This record gives sequence, C-alpha cells and structure tokens, in this order.
Amino acid sequence: MRTVREVMVAWGEAWNGHDADALAALYHDDAVNHQVAFGAPRVGREAMREDFRAFFAAFPDSYTHVEVTLIDGARAAVEWVGGATWTGPFAGRAPTGAPFALRGCGFFVIVDGKIKAQRGYVDRATWFGQLGLPII
Repeated sequence: MRTVREVMVAWGEAWNGHDADALAALYHDDAVNHQVAFGAPRVGREAMREDFRAFFAAFPDSYTHVEVTLIDGARAAVEWVGGATWTGPFAGRAPTGAPFALRGCGFFVIVDGKIKAQRGYVDRATWFGQLGLPII
C-alpha cells in the first residue's frame, strides 16, 4: 500500500504523463472530486477518468509543476503551477488555440493508499479569461 507522499508523487507523475488510466487508478471507486470553480463534485473513479481524458485531449501539452506538498496524517495539500494550449474541444466548445498559465491548490484525503476525496481551487476568471471564454 502506498504512503500519502507516494500517492501524491504518483498523482503528479500521472498528471504530467497525461495518463488518465494511471490517474484514475489512484482513486477509490467511490471517490469524490470537487473542483470548486466548476460546481458540483464528480463522484466515482470512472467519472474522473472521463474528465481526465477530456482534459488531456483538449490540452495535450498540459503541465503541472507541484511546488509545495504538505502532509498531515491521511491528508495532503498541494500547491501547483500549470498551463497548456487549448487545441481540442473542451466543455462543448471549439478550441481557440489560446495558451493559459495559472496557479492552483488541491486538498486530498488518502485512505488505504488511494485518494478518497479531493478538493481543488483555481482562479476561474484568470483561466477562462486567458482562453477567451465567458467567465460566468
């Protein structure tokens, strides 16, 4: 069974490897991922796998550099900086070819070596503004 730190390292590696299957494998079957800027939480490993695949298809050059990882028992907090170029359909919209760069953070609960819950925060106005999307 992986430690919390090992899970977080694997998360960063799978994200930067654009490996939706490896990412999804880090989550419990009934995990909850709440990306606060985007409304309702996503529930379940398969829903997350679909989201990861869609994101990597829309932003195939995406990168995420983890700058800080803090661990307290079964919890981890990650601060990251990332970016990409929008080259594929995303959220029902055609790509603009626009690049983006932003900072964000995530909070994770790890149970039995897998992610049970994740809450993420990004500045939607900054991200969507760079992509040329309406902020609301």
